[in-house]
Amino acid sequence: MRVAIIGQAEFGEAVLRRLLDDGVTVAGVAAPEPTGNGRRDPLWSASEANDIPRVSTTALKEPNGLVKWKELEADFCLMAFVTEFLPDEVFTLPKYGTAQYHPSLLPSYRGKSAINWAIINGEKETGLSVFWPDEGIDTGPILLQKRCEIGPDDTVGSLYFDRLFPMGVDAMSEAVSLVAAGEAPRVEQDHAAATFEPGCRDQHAEIHWHRPARVVYDLIRGCDPRPGAWTLFNEERLRFFDCRLTGERRPGMPGQVLDIDDEGFSIRLNGGVLRVGRVRHTGRSKVPAGEWASHVGLTTGFRFR
Repeated sequence: MRVAIIGQAEFGEAVLRRLLDDGVTVAGVAAPEPTGNGRRDPLWSASEANDIPRVSTTALKEPNGLVKWKELEADFCLMAFVTEFLPDEVFTLPKYGTAQYHPSLLPSYRGKSAINWAIINGEKETGLSVFWPDEGIDTGPILLQKRCEIGPDDTVGSLYFDRLFPMGVDAMSEAVSLVAAGEAPRVEQDHAAATFEPGCRDQHAEIHWHRPARVVYDLIRGCDPRPGAWTLFNEERLRFFDCRLTGERRPGMPGQVLDIDDEGFSIRLNGGVLRVGRVRHTGRSKVPAGEWASHVGLTTGFRFR
């Protein structure tokens, strides 16, 4: 069976390498084409290194790109981390159709920020779905799903790279095997139970220090590494990363700085204490929180509002 891949970044590359290791014939790849800035997408580079035909993902929206995609004569296609909206014809050209990876247990958390919102909302479990895309957003029938725990200190980064990424590569490999064996299901989603969340952006990432400690911490975890939960300091946004919540009960007001050292600083929350590991101030790079505090002259007793 000839399999095509539409994807990008490290996940797309990992899926390609897994299929090659599985002995699957990869008919071709669609990925972001290299630009003049010197940056190359990992999937594009890996397919080039393995002499696999390539098509720019954006070209799939044009007639000439669709012709090239059809000429690959793929029996099945995998969508491995795709951010473009593509025409339905792309999905139906392969003989056995197209399956897509999504990092949630559909129909929950449809949308592009599924991992962020699962953490922000305090979920204890999530997972991934490989589904058959249709004209809706993450609405197609399910091919397979896998579950995983969300740890109390997980961030978007740790949850994705430690669990959903490797599980996803395994799931894509399994999907190919199921399709090749003629055993791939198409289980309709329960649309009445569906949830859809918008892309997690700055408007959702502002910290309200008066809220319960766990709610504040979940927001910070669910915005790490992007977009970065923020508060204002000197009228500029200060973003928080690599934080930990402790159950300490210490006097002070929510948002108040309790102590500062070389490693970071602690902030009083409503029901706990937040230990801050790294920050990023507007227009600057991420730095250790203690280093930033020393640079700006942060003092104990200061209160973020």
